[in-house]
Amino acid sequence: MTQPETGDGGDLPGDDGETRHRTAVSVEVEKVRGHLREFCRDNVAEEIPVALEYNGISHAVMMASPADLEDFALGFSLSEGILRDRSELYECELVDGDEGIQVQLRIATERFMKLKEQRRNLTGRTGCGLCGAETLAQAIRHPAPVASEGRFTSAMLHAGFDAMLQRQALQQRTGATHAAAWLNADGEIVLVREDVGRHNALDKLIGALYHAGAGADLSAGAVLITSRASYEMVQKAATVGIGFVAAISAPTALAIRLAQQTDVTLVGFVRKDSHVTYANGHRLAATANLTESIAKGQS
Repeated sequence: MTQPETGDGGDLPGDDGETRHRTAVSVEVEKVRGHLREFCRDNVAEEIPVALEYNGISHAVMMASPADLEDFALGFSLSEGILRDRSELYECELVDGDEGIQVQLRIATERFMKLKEQRRNLTGRTGCGLCGAETLAQAIRHPAPVASEGRFTSAMLHAGFDAMLQRQALQQRTGATHAAAWLNADGEIVLVREDVGRHNALDKLIGALYHAGAGADLSAGAVLITSRASYEMVQKAATVGIGFVAAISAPTALAIRLAQQTDVTLVGFVRKDSHVTYANGHRLAATANLTESIAKGQS
């Protein structure tokens, strides 16, 4: 039997009157450790279909965590190139249904006409960034090179990942979600978004940054992600002007090539005191080297 999560821990992230479903549920499980067997309850992450509709026309259905969906809708619209700026989104309304949630967006006529020309059906698995693309040109977009002046030390990067992990409340409860975090120019984690899908987590973060009024400052910070750095993740970042992507796992070869083409700094395998730089390492330096460079620049 499955029932909504309640209890001593209070509401889970996203369970605030602005969402229609809880982000986790409590289920009966059997846990086995060696020769010990225990019947108990466990928290599992929820995922539901989320349909994105633009000016009354269905565009995509994604499986997502039912939290921060306004952020998701705006971030997806920007990272997929449907919108060029937040001002082109006029309205965003969540409509609860029997099977999921409809996100109804009203966008500028010019952008809607462009969307109709490039329309594709993205119905697919959790956060699948390319499912349903009708042509190779639609699947492989080439954003313009970013103009990012952000610079970070290795110490900032590693401290940022530590801080992000501490703020993944849903992951700590369920063990089933990804996160994307924003590291600002001062090396501070200022926003974290979680989702069962890695693409969704990044889109939610991008949307949250724009909702917070930080859209013009995306070139100054870095995105940290708790997943592999796939092509789509680099593509989404470059599309909105983010010049630094750091992942806890590996990138793909296509992601590295796109990062090189768009001047995105791409770092993978970020662990305690270690990482691998795959593209455009000029934005990342060991603390001592960066201090030395700054001193030379001031002399």
